[in-house]
Order: sequence, then structure tokens, then C-alpha cells
Amino acid sequence: MTIPPLYRPIGVFDSGVGGLTVLQALRRRLPHRDFYYLGDTARVPYGRKPPQMVVEFAIGIGDFLCGLGVEGLVVACNTASSVALPPLTQRAPVPVWGVIDPGVEAAIRVTRTGSVGVIGTKGTIGSGSYQHRLEARGLRVWSQACPMLVHVVEEGLAESPEAELLVRQYLAGRPEMDALILGCTHYPLLRKVLQKAVGEGVSLVDSAEVTAETVSANFDRPPRTFELGRVVHFVTGDPLAFAHTAAVIGGVDGEIVPLPVAELKAPSSEVLAEPRS
Repeated sequence: MTIPPLYRPIGVFDSGVGGLTVLQALRRRLPHRDFYYLGDTARVPYGRKPPQMVVEFAIGIGDFLCGLGVEGLVVACNTASSVALPPLTQRAPVPVWGVIDPGVEAAIRVTRTGSVGVIGTKGTIGSGSYQHRLEARGLRVWSQACPMLVHVVEEGLAESPEAELLVRQYLAGRPEMDALILGCTHYPLLRKVLQKAVGEGVSLVDSAEVTAETVSANFDRPPRTFELGRVVHFVTGDPLAFAHTAAVIGGVDGEIVPLPVAELKAPSSEVLAEPRS
């Protein structure tokens, strides 16, 4: 495969297109940086798969992106961040960031009552990653898996009556709270509907924005004279389907490169036990 010669890009990956919200936030803060985005659309969704399988997917993707010379890795997927961040951080030769810790810290900053809600996929909520971190900091936590919201977003129905109905059903049993973490990278597209459902007194914590804030703080900003950075999107599934769905998220700015899943095969468990040199 011929790879375009980008200079020290930052790698970003997700199971599909939702991570594009993180990529867009990163590009707003680091407009002159180059990025590789990998959408593992051939194996989406991650939220319904066994945790060890997701770990293997993440390791294979991390190895691939590090092999292209990235300067850092952003796991723009809540499910992968929930289960794969520790082994990926141990193995990768570059800094690795997930979306969960930034979201937790942002919720702690904005809550006044100490009562916080979290919504996400079944995998993210089932892992307890947000809940455990928040509770360890002394907060009261309510959580809810909202599996159908991803499909609503990808069908272009984020502000539809159907979206409002689903959101109200998912949030019907919530207690009093003053912060709600959007624990899925698709959910920022539902901001209007979610805010309407919970009321203006509840702060919505966008994991994409706070992750971009955290990551960008670790990179120097180049001079304003530099040209805008470029993006290459690697897609394990159908590139046309990726572009079509991505248009709902905000479109694709850059080349789309088909990537066979076989090139992302994780090493054996024995190899994974050792950090990458």
C-alpha cells in the first residue's frame, strides 16, 4: 500500500464514523496538524463484542498507526477506551489518549450538586468505566445504555420526532442531576434533543470537545504561516458507505483509503504481554 507522505501525523481511530466528531474537534484546535483517521467499519459495532475482542482490535489498529509514524494515538471510541486503553498504552511507543478520563474530569468541573448522569452504548455502560471513576471521586452516578441512538444519528434523524421519543424513553428514569456525560461520540449530534429532554439546568459534557482540549494541550501550535493540515481516512469496510454515513456527521475532508482487516491482525497473546519496543 502506498501511504501519502504526511509529516508526523496524529492517529485517531474508532469503530466507525462516530469518532469523526473527535477528529473535527481536534482539527479545530490543531488546524495545522496532519491526521490519520481509521474507521473500523468492517467490524462495527464494538459495543456488542466481548471486551477481549475489542482489545485485540485496538492493539492491531494501534500497531498499524504506529507503524505509519504517528506522534500520538487518540482512541476516539468510548467502548475501546473502556476496555483497551491500559494494554494499548503499555504497548504503544507514543502517547495514547482515550475519551473517558477527559469526560470524567469535565463533569467534575461543571457539576454543582455532585449528581452526574452518563449515557452510552451497552459496552461502555456495561464496563462501568465512567461510573467507577466518578464514584471514586465521590459523585453520585446514574447511567443508561442507549443503543438505538447511534442508528438514529447515522440515519440523519438526530433532530427528528423519533429521536425525541427515544431520548425521552431512555432518560425517563433519571434522578435529579446537573451534568450528563455524552458517553458516545455520536451523541453530540443529538445535543438539541438531549438538552430539551433534560432541561437547561443540566450541563451536557461532550467527550469529543474535552478530549480534543486534553490532547491539543500536549502539542505545540505551529506558526500561523503553516498551511492547513491534511487528513487520510483508512476504512476497513466499504469506502462509499463510510463516506455516505460520514456526511451525516459532517463529511469527510481528505482521502479515503480502503484497508483490509487482515492488515490489522493483533499479535499473539504472548507478544501482547510485552510492551512494544
